[in-house]
Amino acid sequence: MRMRRPFVWLGLLLLAIVVAIGFWRLGDNREASQAEFLMGTYMEVKAIGRNAPLAIEKAFARLKNTEERMTQNSMTSEVAGINQKAGIEPVTVSADTFYVIQKALHYAELTEGRFDPTIQPVVKLWQIGSPQARVPAPEEIAAKLQVVNYHAVELDAELNTVWLTQPGMGLDLGGIAKGYAADEVAAILREHGVKKALINLGGNLYALGNSPSGQPWRIGIQDPEDERSQYIAVIEANDRTLVTSGAYERFLKVDDKLYHHILNPATGYPATTDLLSVTIITTNSIDADALSTSVFILGLDDGLALVNRLPDIDAVLINKEHQVFATEGVRDRMTIVDPKYKLMPLK
Repeated sequence: MRMRRPFVWLGLLLLAIVVAIGFWRLGDNREASQAEFLMGTYMEVKAIGRNAPLAIEKAFARLKNTEERMTQNSMTSEVAGINQKAGIEPVTVSADTFYVIQKALHYAELTEGRFDPTIQPVVKLWQIGSPQARVPAPEEIAAKLQVVNYHAVELDAELNTVWLTQPGMGLDLGGIAKGYAADEVAAILREHGVKKALINLGGNLYALGNSPSGQPWRIGIQDPEDERSQYIAVIEANDRTLVTSGAYERFLKVDDKLYHHILNPATGYPATTDLLSVTIITTNSIDADALSTSVFILGLDDGLALVNRLPDIDAVLINKEHQVFATEGVRDRMTIVDPKYKLMPLK
């Protein structure tokens, strides 16, 4: 009997180890989620992992911090401070605000002004998406276009200063800040050991790792002509961001005419385009955010030409004839689910 006791204790020890491992694995599958209205939109983060609750808490703290610095809706934000000092003096900003403005100006150069963060004075005229939305008079638009000029923004990387050199200028980071925020959330989740998450910042999606099933996340592309949010296609994605821009997102209707919120910096009016929507798929959401707007304004041919020049960028473009144009890197991961839409050959 005495000889058997060590085996009994050994068995109990092994059982304890197995139970501990089991609980540890259960912890690794812990799910957490949080949703709030921030940066003018609905934001939700779902994460799976032992530290998911803490990671999400830290992520939303970061989102609130980003909103406080870059929002247009507060007179105390860093962007508001820059705009208030337009034509007067440079303004010192945080490293993240400086980075986002630097990125915005990069895309302004890349797109030859189709994406222009200095469009704020014109955006403020239209106010599409707010109760004060209206169609400005042509002379109002013409006057504000005089100060839409990304070349007149001066950056000093050593001092972290931003200067709008012309009086009346203004920055609007609405076309790029959510992308930056999505990247920041993904980084925080990774830092806390989260390997599976779905980040949705008002349509700026980031699929981190695989879904709980172990398969890639399945992300739907909304039907741009259906108010019920039906999907026309599903894309399988892991460690990828998907950002969609379309005329259906926010608009103003006056006398049966729709004015969407994506303004052309060259005209001051909603962009005239042959596209219904653009979805950019890549690894950095800040790039996808700026590019989705730019490609929508450029239109099908010029937009695809831009995408094809850039490394590690894929896109799905839908035109007004319900034709779907997808770049090579996404075609085998996309399934059209609405027969009204047709996948076209590569251009």
